[in-house]
Amino acid sequence: MEHIALYRAWRPQSFQDMVGQQHIIRTLQNAIREQRLSHAYLFSGPRGTGKTTTAKVLAKAVNCEKGPAAEPCNECEACRRITAGAVMDVLEIDAASNRGVEEIRDLREKVKYAPTEVRQKVYIIDEVHMLTTEAFNALLKTLEEPPPHVMFILATTEPHRLPATVISRCQRFDFRRVSLEEQAGRLKMICEQEGITAEEDAIQYICRLSDGGMRDALSILDQIASFTDGHVSYEQVMSLTGGIPSKQFAQLAQTLIEGDVGSMMQIIEQLMQEGKSADKCMENLMYYFRDLLMIKTVPQADKLTERVLDPEDYREMAHAFSRPQLFRIIETLNHYQTEMKYSQQPQMLFEVALLKLCSIPQQESASGEGAGSAAHVAEASEIKQLKQQLVELEKKLEKALQGGLAAAGGGGAQASSQASSARSSRGASPRVSSAAKIPSGMDRYVAQKDDSDTAKVQSKWHQVLQAVKDEKVTIHAWFMNGEPVSVLEDAILVAFKNEIHRETTEKPAHKGVIEQVLERQFGKPYRLVTMMLKDWSEAIQSGTAAPAQPLELEHEEEQGGSKEPWVDEALEMFGEDLVVIKE
Repeated sequence: MEHIALYRAWRPQSFQDMVGQQHIIRTLQNAIREQRLSHAYLFSGPRGTGKTTTAKVLAKAVNCEKGPAAEPCNECEACRRITAGAVMDVLEIDAASNRGVEEIRDLREKVKYAPTEVRQKVYIIDEVHMLTTEAFNALLKTLEEPPPHVMFILATTEPHRLPATVISRCQRFDFRRVSLEEQAGRLKMICEQEGITAEEDAIQYICRLSDGGMRDALSILDQIASFTDGHVSYEQVMSLTGGIPSKQFAQLAQTLIEGDVGSMMQIIEQLMQEGKSADKCMENLMYYFRDLLMIKTVPQADKLTERVLDPEDYREMAHAFSRPQLFRIIETLNHYQTEMKYSQQPQMLFEVALLKLCSIPQQESASGEGAGSAAHVAEASEIKQLKQQLVELEKKLEKALQGGLAAAGGGGAQASSQASSARSSRGASPRVSSAAKIPSGMDRYVAQKDDSDTAKVQSKWHQVLQAVKDEKVTIHAWFMNGEPVSVLEDAILVAFKNEIHRETTEKPAHKGVIEQVLERQFGKPYRLVTMMLKDWSEAIQSGTAAPAQPLELEHEEEQGGSKEPWVDEALEMFGEDLVVIKE
């Protein structure tokens, strides 16, 4: 008797025989019972998941002589002839071979005629995504409004290639991959019926190789059963399908942990001698480390992968790697797998990839997993070091300022002598001093302190400071120490708490910027006049101007500077943007 392939011999002939698509079967059966069948269906999903089989069973169910019934009887003349493909009113069309507009026009003409052998015409168009654009356009009107005696069933593995106008005219059903448990149960039943003895591990591995396709699983089982004379073992399945046992991957992983390049090269050579392809080895090895990562990261992760036969072995190996290591390994393998597609020496790239994995630093082992990757550790260490240096510099600067102010308070002549010697030691040219007294007409400024012009300036002082900051942030840093105390005609008197801030503000370049801002803010030109806040307070208390006290202002060098040498040192070392002077 002629042998029939297992996937053909065991093709489901009723809905109850189908595996893994219960959500679709139940919907179709309910539609048949309630007589709510659609005129057009779209079956999409991976190969070997039952799209065309479901279409034929549905054709039998709507045309069964005992129906329409939720299950075809497979005994009446109509069911038997549809199964044999002998009914002219149930047409299965291969769109890959009949993809032109002429074939679709011919179909559109024949649709008009009533069925001659069964109750309803059924057109099953397989691989419908292969139709041309013109063929789809020719099919659209008929697909939307076919005669009442016609049903269209479109099947495709690539629904995204179909025009949206076609999809919108159909009821769409998405077929999913058959689960491992359902596939294994079906294969065991078929093995019992066919007299094939198969090991549990062999059936599990066949199901994994099929990638959720029942037809692929039956084809692999049929091939191995023919070679082994009815006895299917795990080793035979691995040998015939070119698979690699997880033990060999575990050996490779162990060589990576130990950095044993010699043993690793021997294992690769052994795999090549056994006829394994380098690209398949790369793919399987990447899946192996992916499963290690899943088991290490997620509890009960053996349920999330269909390749793990012995979870305990995987857990032991996963414990030897850190998560950062596994991420780097998978990224490296993925990179070289992509390169391998365009290489004429795939084995060499496979070897280079594994050699590169051996160079992963040992400090990224599982014991150091909590510390993160080496890059993150180095970055954190560098930031910490910079922070420590900044704290030390701030302490030194504060100490220098305190020591300098104390020396200045001890005697003006001594401080001046030290400043001159410090400038001479740095090669600075001596500065020319000019006496600047407290502003003349102090009694008039005191009289204007509560005037409306003064109040107006004080109310908008925040905007003035912000405008100065927008012009130059370094000027703002010095100027913000002052506050407006009086406005007299075209002059604004600003009192400062700190003498250094006042001196820096009085620099011609800085003063010019501030006076420009004042003119823009108040709509008229104002001169900036400054004094010390303590002198202003004394003037208010006495009601008259304080005795004239000379303020030593020095003409600036080309690169700027201040009277105190320690301030010059700080500015020279760190720049104006980083130096903040406190009282």
